[in-house]
Amino acid sequence: MPDLNAVVAEIAEEMRQRTDRGEVATYIPELAGVDAGQFGIAVIDADGAVTAGGDADVPFSIQSVSKVFTLTLALGKIGDRLWRHVGREPSGSAFNSIVQLEYEQGIPRNPFINAGAIAVTDQILAGHEPREALGEILRFMHFIADDPSITIDEKVAASERRTGFRNVALANYMKSFGVLQNPVDYTLGVYFHHCSIAMSCRQLAMAGRFLAWRGKNPTTGHSVVSPERARRINAIMLTCGHYDGSGEFAYRVGLPGKSGVGGGILAIAPGIASIAVWAPGLDSVGNSHLGRIALERLTKRMGWSIFGD
Repeated sequence: MPDLNAVVAEIAEEMRQRTDRGEVATYIPELAGVDAGQFGIAVIDADGAVTAGGDADVPFSIQSVSKVFTLTLALGKIGDRLWRHVGREPSGSAFNSIVQLEYEQGIPRNPFINAGAIAVTDQILAGHEPREALGEILRFMHFIADDPSITIDEKVAASERRTGFRNVALANYMKSFGVLQNPVDYTLGVYFHHCSIAMSCRQLAMAGRFLAWRGKNPTTGHSVVSPERARRINAIMLTCGHYDGSGEFAYRVGLPGKSGVGGGILAIAPGIASIAVWAPGLDSVGNSHLGRIALERLTKRMGWSIFGD
């Protein structure tokens, strides 16, 4: 088995030297000023040992990576009734596309495109004030990452609220079909805020550990979800976690993963490790350019693809 410390250090150095860094997200003004020269990686094993490289402790806006955790929370609240409001199929479309909602009667294709995550957020909000729902999401993040210092970046949330016209359109369209139960402003307020949670690679990899170990935190033994639910969340991450780049990610990296336009990716090597990478520059479909390359190199060198060495 290759030495993980050496592999992670090599990858961090290789990413540092690359000049093809992608483009930072500009449609959210607060993200447009992020330095594309940054790169971080953190790998956490069953014993809680962290192997990190680059800017692994710099907080960044996790954006759509939060959708893994809101999906987990919503399934915990209402179970499989959630699937009445959102599907489980890859979209093959951009993350903020409205086209499929027209054809599919307002039911989003999966929980990881924007429309699907808004529908999931609506279920978490049910019966609560927005502040209560946000508090529940943040407490859940503190619990699974074992870190009460994780917060929401209010500047990013405000930036999204000011410019999120496409998300407003998606939400109103779903509301017209009766898919959303709560006031659109309330649901979107919670959605914009949970996408604006700021975490480092180290914190994000910690938060994902339950998905790598059959629904449990391997250090404490605390159960977060059942083994079956962890397996199914991983399955949706594999097929839908990178929008219309999901097939390419599965082909090249071979792990369940979820990306965000802040440049973060959470990847799960079942039974082996929880991995987080961050590089703010994005590729043409909105996924971290260097993040995907780094994960491809990690899985290749360590033999961690779920499809075999």
